[in-house]
Amino acid sequence: METESTLPAQPEAPFSWRAALEIVQALALAVVISVVLNLFIVQVTEVRQRSMEITLLQSDRVLVSKVDYRVGSPQPGDIVVFNPTTDVQIPYVKRVVAIAGETVDLRNGRLFVNGQQRDFAGAHGTALPQSPDIHYPLRVPDGSFFAMGDNREASSDSRSFGPQPYSRIIGKVILRFWPLDRLIFFEW
Repeated sequence: METESTLPAQPEAPFSWRAALEIVQALALAVVISVVLNLFIVQVTEVRQRSMEITLLQSDRVLVSKVDYRVGSPQPGDIVVFNPTTDVQIPYVKRVVAIAGETVDLRNGRLFVNGQQRDFAGAHGTALPQSPDIHYPLRVPDGSFFAMGDNREASSDSRSFGPQPYSRIIGKVILRFWPLDRLIFFEW
C-alpha cells in the first residue's frame, strides 16, 4: 500500500510562452480598438457644469458620437460637446439653439430665432444677454452655431462668447448612461 509520501509526484504543467503571447496580443488589440473608438467614433464625457440642468446634471456621464457631424451638420436641439474659443480648459456641454444663417434675438428674457420663439424641453430660466460685445439680433455666421445651456440663468454660453465654429465640436451627446437610474437615449 502506497502512502501519500510515496505517491509519484505529478508533473507541473510547463509554462506556455504561446499562451502568454496570446494574452498580450489580445490586450494590445483591446487597447488599439479602444483608442480608435475614442479618437474617431465615440467618447465618454463627464458633465462638469450645472448649465444643462435638468436635462443633464453635474457629474452625469454621457456617450458622445464623433461620427454624426462628419456626415451632417448640427441641428437646433442637438446637445453637443465642444471646446469653446475661450481660455477654458474643459469642454462645454450645451444645446445648439441656432445654426449658420439663422438670426438669434433675446427679447423679454426669451429666445427668438428668425423672429419665432424657440423653446426646448428642459430649458428654463430667463435668456438674457451676457456680454456687452454681442449685439442682438445676431446672424450666426456660416460654419458656426449658437449654443445655450438649458439652465439659462447658470450658463456661460454663446451669449457670453459668441457663435462657435463647427470645427470646435467634439461630438453629439447620444446617451446619458450614468447614473444608471437616469439612463436615457437622446434623439439621433
